[in-house]
Amino acid sequence: MGIQRTRRALQRVALGCIASLSLAAVTHAATLPAGFTETRVASGIASPTSMAVAPDGRIFVTQQTGALRVIRDGVLLSQPFVTLSTNTLGERGLLGVALDPNFATTPYVYLYYTSPTAPPRVNRVVRFTASASNPDVADASSALQLIELSALSTAYIHNGGALAFGADGKLYIATGDNSNSANAQSLETTHGKLLRINPDGSIPEDNPFLGQTTGVNQAIWARGLRNPYTFAVDPSTGRILVNDVGQDAWEEVNHGIAGANFGWPQTEGFTPGGVAGVRYPVYVYANAGTNCAIVGAAFYRPAASSFPAGYAGRYFFGDYCTGFIRTLAPPGYSAATAFASGVAALVDIDVGPDGSLYYLARGNGGELYRVQYAANSAPSISEQPVSVSVSAGQPATFTVSASGVQPLEYQWLRNGAPISGATQSSYTIQSTTAADNGAQISVTVTNPFGSATSNSATLTVLSNGVPSATISSPVSGTLYRGGQTFAFSGSATDPEDGALPAAAFTWRVDFHHDDHTHPHMPETSGIASGSFTIADRGETSANVFYRLILTVRDSEGLTNTTFVDILPRTSVVTLTSNIPNAQLTLDGVPVTAPHAFTGVEGIVRTIGAVSPQISNGVTYQFGSWSDGGAQTHEITTPTDDTTYTATLQSGGQSALFEDTFESAGGWIRTPGVDTATTGLWQRGDPQPTAQNGVTLQPDSCAGGSANCMITALQAGVNAGVYDIDNGLTSMQSPAIALPSGRTITLSFKYFLAHIDTATSADYFRVRAVGSDGVPVTVFTKTAASSNVGAVWRSPSVNLSRFAGQTITLRFEACDSQSNGGTVIEAGFDDVAVRAD
Repeated sequence: MGIQRTRRALQRVALGCIASLSLAAVTHAATLPAGFTETRVASGIASPTSMAVAPDGRIFVTQQTGALRVIRDGVLLSQPFVTLSTNTLGERGLLGVALDPNFATTPYVYLYYTSPTAPPRVNRVVRFTASASNPDVADASSALQLIELSALSTAYIHNGGALAFGADGKLYIATGDNSNSANAQSLETTHGKLLRINPDGSIPEDNPFLGQTTGVNQAIWARGLRNPYTFAVDPSTGRILVNDVGQDAWEEVNHGIAGANFGWPQTEGFTPGGVAGVRYPVYVYANAGTNCAIVGAAFYRPAASSFPAGYAGRYFFGDYCTGFIRTLAPPGYSAATAFASGVAALVDIDVGPDGSLYYLARGNGGELYRVQYAANSAPSISEQPVSVSVSAGQPATFTVSASGVQPLEYQWLRNGAPISGATQSSYTIQSTTAADNGAQISVTVTNPFGSATSNSATLTVLSNGVPSATISSPVSGTLYRGGQTFAFSGSATDPEDGALPAAAFTWRVDFHHDDHTHPHMPETSGIASGSFTIADRGETSANVFYRLILTVRDSEGLTNTTFVDILPRTSVVTLTSNIPNAQLTLDGVPVTAPHAFTGVEGIVRTIGAVSPQISNGVTYQFGSWSDGGAQTHEITTPTDDTTYTATLQSGGQSALFEDTFESAGGWIRTPGVDTATTGLWQRGDPQPTAQNGVTLQPDSCAGGSANCMITALQAGVNAGVYDIDNGLTSMQSPAIALPSGRTITLSFKYFLAHIDTATSADYFRVRAVGSDGVPVTVFTKTAASSNVGAVWRSPSVNLSRFAGQTITLRFEACDSQSNGGTVIEAGFDDVAVRAD
């Protein structure tokens, strides 16, 4: 995850120096709705990534560097529950935590982390048991590896990492695409997926891709995700909402469904629409302005609710860079309402058993806040002023954060006496003197319902000077290529201490992308020199750079920070073809030739050609790439501007008609044919129904998409209410022109479900109407006196008898019984007509 927003254009980046005179960071609290207050529970949690709240109120917080911290009764315990050895480059590290559903009696803690060594470098899920003698630490002998995921590439980003138990008692695991978008669709890797395993690490027998996968890939439950950093399970309904961090356009909230394909990289947000098999998000917001990454996921379903009734069942989420928190309301979860703003680098959200909302943030050194509802109450101090040490002549700033009913008024005090004009949320002494040393600074915050006075902070004025830090190498403006290793070194002096030793040095490398940052090399102390390696995979934008940061600290605790920026070498790559407007792919994302992009030299990209594809009515197959690569293959962004040409050859199959029903495609109820009184065909998203243990309507369309043609769409979850009754329902396609002299094939997906009172007179069928206007049955599936559940099937039908004609198709389902004595439900999806 990134740690700040910068909005600096690359051309303005130069050597920087930041004098850090205060021994404590400036803190900021969030802005909340009227009646809500917040309190900082813990601070100093370096690089936090996720959290889980236990039934007893303890809070478990993961730190990227490998420690799982415990907060008990509002106190951050000094001893971690466990510390894992992990790799922390980029977004790797200890990333996720979940507690066993029966944690009170089965104190298992589940963790997602990156292995420390390679090859291969992998992400793993492990389980620890709390010690019987001290439940705040793990039993050292209890470590159990549950699953080891697919090997990681050299890319440091897109690891996902969230863990949560479903209502079914299974452990769900969110994984990123490892910065290779092709991974998201592949069933041969765990990257870019939502996984599902048993609590002991075994694979559930009802996982949806069990028959199509082997080994660890049998854990795949849903696919098509880019970087699902957070997700949550509604403890009341079992509904799963998955946040997926977008690339350039949209941040997504997706409804987790078994077998679902969320579309990445073919789709992002709702764009493009109508892609076959894609389950589109329930909510999106634009990755624009300061928005950069969706984070935090929690349903408000506490054991004891303390928020207003309107918050019941709401889904809380936020944005890492902008720092907002919003809610989505049931049942559709499709419209957002603002809740909070001003959170410094939000990473996670959770709900406590007492109804409090907690949010975890990386800003200000890592903080955890508790949000409560208390209407018409006096202010509460969210963050106390902190003691400050400065050198004489330097400014000193004190800040308070308070929440409560607005308006809030501030009055700062020095040694208990009001300071004239000091009536804002911060107070600054512009130039400190020796006379200021030891001053006690506090503040009183007032609203219409009362007041609260903060703790006192001490101002210490030091006579010594500020140290000076220098980065010797590399110099600012040095250019890099992907995969390049840079050695760094520096020095530091102090007016009183002289040359500072390596123990006074702390280095860090941040990766800047557009107007936000990602961690690259974590804070590393105790060295005056070292090295780091530029990633050769991962972020593909050319609007990037690396910042090497050095902070030095003298014996009195005063610090000085300096940095240098390392900028990318770039070249222009053009993808083109021998046919106009050829459909190609770049990193799995569809593009139209010719397509040019500016890339960072040395970064690995993936190019591909769609095959078959149709241009001006002619079907083309892939022939070759100009570099000799396969249809889809990797390239390393070259040092010179380069063109890659895909040669496509005519021949093969032509698509005459295709409809996935993700948008209205011109189908109508066949005029004068419907006789059924209920259960008429409708386009929409099915809801699961069952009767006598028989699934009559699935919980999603074919392939997990959100729209198809369904009978009993209005039934909700009530089987037998809106099923087909008393006759036939018929849906007619738009006109389809068939060429002469070609083999014509119809393919589609359908289900026919019924209970054991059905007869052979009940059916699902397809009829074609040619130029003579006579309907001809081309496919029939009849019912029988047995229970048959809803299973999507994929037949194909030869329509060559209609070659040279313009036809329409009729999809029909029938309940022959006039007394409603049986239950018949049906659906169809993914209709295609092709010519060889």
